[in-house]
Order: sequence, then C-alpha cells, then structure tokens
Amino acid sequence: MLLTLTTTHRPATDLGHLLVKHPDRVQSFDLPAGAAHVFYPEADETRCTAALLVEVDPLKLGAGRGRRQATAPEGFTLGQYVNDRPYAASSLLSSALAKVFRSALRGESRDRAELAATAIPLTVRVPVLRCRGGAELAVRVFTPLGWTVTATPIPLDETYPEWGDSRYVDLTLTGTLRLADALNHLYVLLPVLDDAKHYWVAPDEVDKLLRAGSGWLADHPERGLITRRYLAHRRALAGTALARLAELRLADEPDADDSIDPTADDAGTAGDPRRVPLAAQRREAVLAALRDSGASRVVDLGCGGGALLTALVADRRFTEVVGVDVSDRALGLAARRLRLDRLPERQRDRIHLRQSALTYRDDRLRGYDAAVLMEVVEHLDPPRLPALEDAVFSHARPGTVVVTTPNVEYNVRYEGLAPGRFRHADHRFEWTRAEFAAWVERVAAAHGYTATITGVGDADPEVGTPTQLAVLTRNDRKEETTR
Repeated sequence: MLLTLTTTHRPATDLGHLLVKHPDRVQSFDLPAGAAHVFYPEADETRCTAALLVEVDPLKLGAGRGRRQATAPEGFTLGQYVNDRPYAASSLLSSALAKVFRSALRGESRDRAELAATAIPLTVRVPVLRCRGGAELAVRVFTPLGWTVTATPIPLDETYPEWGDSRYVDLTLTGTLRLADALNHLYVLLPVLDDAKHYWVAPDEVDKLLRAGSGWLADHPERGLITRRYLAHRRALAGTALARLAELRLADEPDADDSIDPTADDAGTAGDPRRVPLAAQRREAVLAALRDSGASRVVDLGCGGGALLTALVADRRFTEVVGVDVSDRALGLAARRLRLDRLPERQRDRIHLRQSALTYRDDRLRGYDAAVLMEVVEHLDPPRLPALEDAVFSHARPGTVVVTTPNVEYNVRYEGLAPGRFRHADHRFEWTRAEFAAWVERVAAAHGYTATITGVGDADPEVGTPTQLAVLTRNDRKEETTR
C-alpha cells in the first residue's frame, strides 16, 4: 500500500527535515506485519514528494491476529492470508505512519521548528483506500478539516464498467495545513474509512484517539462516526471518548449552537454533511477581524479549553498569544490541547496562559494589540458588565477588541430549542440585535473606541445571523493606522 505527500513550499526539500527522512536515501523500517519504506520520487527546491510504501507479510499478519480473528471481515481461515490488506490503505498504513513519522506527528523538528508550526501547501494521495461508505464519506470526514477532497471510485473492472464500482477509492487531499495536523488527520481517518482495524482495540486507544484528534475532533461534525469506527464499534470505549470530547467542547464553546441541530451518522446525514459548524465559522470570523486589525500580540479573554488559542498559535503573524480564564481546569485543558509540554522552546515562548477574572483590573493584560471576548459576555450577570467594561476597555485598553455573542432573535430557527430558552444553561442573558448594538455603541463612546457590527453564520432575512460580532477599534490606534 502506498501514500505520497507533496509540498511546493520553498525550499520544498525542507520536507525531509520535517519528516526527519533524508531525500537522498531509501529508508526501511520493520513493522509487526511487514516492513515500511520511505523514499522520494522527486525532491528539488520547488517540489518535493515523500512516499511511504508498506509491504505486508500475510503470514505475519495472519499469525498476529489473535483475538481480532472472529470479527475481521476476512476472519475465515483462508481469508486471514488471502485478502486486500497488502494492497489497500487501512489501519496498517496508519500504524506505519505512527512509527515512521513519529516526531512529525508530534509537530517536532529539531532543524525546522518554526516551519513545523507553519501551515504549508500539501497534497496527499492514497491511490487505493478501502472506503466503507464510498467516496462521499471520504469527502464528509476530510472537508471540515480544511482539505479539498477528490475521491474517485475505482471500478471493479475497467473492461466491464457495467459491473459498477468497487469498495475502493483513489483519494487525493490538497490544502494548506501544518504537517503535523495533516499526519494526525490521516492517522485517525484512514482506519475510520476502512472500518476494519487489524489489531485488538484496547482501552488505551481512547487516549490515542484524543491525542491525535486534539484541536479538531471535538468540533468535527462527524465526530460520532469517527469515534465509533476508530474504536472498532466498542460501545463502552466510544462512550468514554465521546464524553471526554463533550467535555472539551463545553470548555471551548460554552454555547450549544451546533448541538441543537441533528447530526450525521454512519447511515447518512439528517442535515447537510458539508455544513461548517457555527463554532468553526465564529473562530474564522474572529481570526479574520484580528488579521484585518494588524494585531500581532493578542489576548483571548475567557479562552476556555483553547479552541481559538490553537488557531491563533497556528498563524505566525501572531507573535504573542495569551489565554486568560478564571477556571484553572479550563487552562489545564488549553495547555493539553496546545501540547505545551511538546512544543519547541521558541514556540512555547509565544504562548502564555493566565488565570484571572475578567471583572477585575489586571495589569498583566495591558498593552496588547487586540483582545477577544468570544461568547463570553452573556455568561456574566448584567450587573457585572460594567466591571468587565472597566477592566477591558478602560484599564487594559487593547488597540482592538473583538466581541461575539448569540443573537437571541435567531433562536426561533433552532427546532430543538424550546421557546424562551437560552442556547446554554449558563447564559445569564441573550441580546437582540438592537440591544447588542446599543451596548456596543455605549461602550465605544464611553471609552474612546469606534465600532462596526456584523454577523456570523447563515443570514435569515427575518431574524439575522445566529452570532453577532463587533469590532471596536481604539480611536488613537485608528488614527495611527490611517496615517
């Protein structure tokens, strides 16, 4: 089975440093079921391709099946040795990735630490992938992660097209991502699409899944399907994993916007499988506002479990990223999500996590280019809002403040939300568009800011967008940027 990974980032041969595999040599590695080989079909300054070839020994694979024999699709005696495992990408390829590219999966590079933390153009091709659910499922699981997906069904026999398609697809992924993220996506999703793990799934697989899925799985619209399949449909393990993912989502996104709508399962989708979760749209809108402001030093106020922090750290234009939360537990989740204990020292120096209450003045938060209050204000009792306004806009006085909050008028569009109920049990209020605009305008006028208000999510002609977004720019900073 074969996987190729190509980049056009210059110099493209830096891919060898990221993978810790020299382009001038063929390197081989022993695997429990065979051997893996890494080589470079092309390697120059403009384009570099690394190939991972896995050779499966059917005798080793059959002898090592153990407790997995009874449930494998080729579990009959002869099928243990005569099957598609040597040819089609599966969990065997995923295991090879984990062994051969171990440091790259962790985002580590001794020689190119900054590049390892940078999104670069990548193309991944898996010529033969067994895909239970067809090409459409491959699109559903990879597209939300930022990939452009081409999944071409492979015919049973090209000579007889009337026989239809086989269970295999030719998969190509293109996108601009960190190499570590790309490899972790493949590590998890290749066996998910194959849906037939070659080894016994033990309880420690939950930790492996959450570690590889850090930063993306909790928000993935197909997280239920991915979790069940990765854990070989073992209900107890899948339940544990989903509960831990829910805990991460709660810490990251206090609102329940995305859990109100029905989600897809193995059989198909109840809604649009290509729908981008509102939480992801919200983060992208906030990031866009920060980029437009020209900020390089950013503080995320009420950072929770670190979903926005992860996106900020991935963008090299943000030279200092600070996460602030009153909850020590939330900061612990953020530290694990950011993998602070594994980051190179230069990367760690960009990130700071601080425990602080947003309704009290904190000198450590002064002097930043921008601050974010993403889905935070609605969690405060209204009498506490003046204290937050004073701490953020009067004392800390960042050059730009980005605020998002739910639009209560949109709640009527959520079928699963009872009339008069807020989107989350911890919300103290939810504003109409007029109420939010009035608050923003009052705060801006009182503290020397100029504000613009937009929305995030699908706009409804009657009730607007589900999320409201305001960008407040300090007047003296605005004057500086227009000179």
